[in-house]
Amino acid sequence: MADKQDKWPENVPGEFYVDDQCIDCDLCREIAPEIFKREDNGGYSYVARQPQTNEEKELAREALESCPVGAIGNDGR
Repeated sequence: MADKQDKWPENVPGEFYVDDQCIDCDLCREIAPEIFKREDNGGYSYVARQPQTNEEKELAREALESCPVGAIGNDGR
């Protein structure tokens, strides 16, 4: 389960975030490429843009549920 105390600084403020458990598997970026981006130097994903539409929110939730290591969090804002 993701911990907001360990989230990457690149995450934009908002409901969704990625923490330091990310293993750079690319799954979230495949599911929601407009939301999740890769930090190339560190080799991990982060939330580059918070979802705006219901469709984007559903994709972000799908990425959260699909993450193999539970690195995506939702603080319920």
